[in-house]
Amino acid sequence: MGCSHSFPFYLIPKVILVIRFGIVGFGLHAVKRLMPGFAMAQNCRVTALSRRAMSQARESARQFNIALAFDSAAELCRSPEVDVVFVTTPNACHLKDVLTAIEAGKPVLCEKPTAINAQQCQQMVEAARQANVLLGVAQVFRFEDSTARLRERVAAGEVGRPLFVRSEFSFLGGSGHPRTWINDAAVAGGGPVADVGVHCVDALRYILQDEVVRVSARGASDEHSGSVESAAVVALEFSRGTLGTVLVSFRAEYRSPLEVVGDGGVLRADDALNVEWPITLELRRGRAVVETEVVSNKTAYARQVDAFAAAVEGKAEFPVPGEQGWQNQEILDAAYRSMKSGKVENVARVS
Repeated sequence: MGCSHSFPFYLIPKVILVIRFGIVGFGLHAVKRLMPGFAMAQNCRVTALSRRAMSQARESARQFNIALAFDSAAELCRSPEVDVVFVTTPNACHLKDVLTAIEAGKPVLCEKPTAINAQQCQQMVEAARQANVLLGVAQVFRFEDSTARLRERVAAGEVGRPLFVRSEFSFLGGSGHPRTWINDAAVAGGGPVADVGVHCVDALRYILQDEVVRVSARGASDEHSGSVESAAVVALEFSRGTLGTVLVSFRAEYRSPLEVVGDGGVLRADDALNVEWPITLELRRGRAVVETEVVSNKTAYARQVDAFAAAVEGKAEFPVPGEQGWQNQEILDAAYRSMKSGKVENVARVS
């Protein structure tokens, strides 16, 4: 059963013309990605933010013309000027912040990875179910044209039966990275496997419309990697027989190539997951490129928040509910178990 299987969705009908978001943990990601996305969004805007220090919160609110500033996630969640909570704090804070939003009865969109282990993801999902609150995961590459077109073209049989898939994601995430916590396992939950490997895993599940059943992984570390891996290779076995590889690193310049190899052709793209510049999808047969298609992902962050706003209004189902983030985390957990055991590890199926 593929990624389109029927995880439960929770739709909360509301009659609100513009959905008002509050961002918990307004940091680098909010500045670089989220606010430009909200600027292009059609049905939502940011009315509140929180940071650990009130002085920083007020400065960020002034800089981005956001009405309300808080130094507490709980206060933001209780605000009547906030319809939806967007959790963008470090990974180890996600559980507490998501539960705080749920307790306040607010729909909540949580950055990836959903948590630092699958047990925490399960706790979030069950809390949202019990409270009948919408919980979504910000796997933004589900909203890209590149992944959408790869999914459509694979489903149309352009490469025949998929035999192999490959997704890579590297960037320079050493000691000088602005997110200082990404090399601390207690805060991040892991290194590049958790940070960007989750994007690769989710993209391959989405494109193939299939589920990972077994995982094996190997990690490497160095003098700068702290308590996490600095690079890793993860081998995936999908339920319909496709084999996949995910290669991730904090030590190489940015790259995110993606490739699907079938018994009838190859679809590939360099930097397929980026949101900054156009991507050329290539269809190869034999040694020749027989077709190219150029797409852009520049509106992915706007599409993501507009899609969540539509779900909050009861107009559509959000395509990445909490159960999907939980399933991704089961795969990440299996990869980390494999690094320790040296064995192939089974992946639990979320229900």
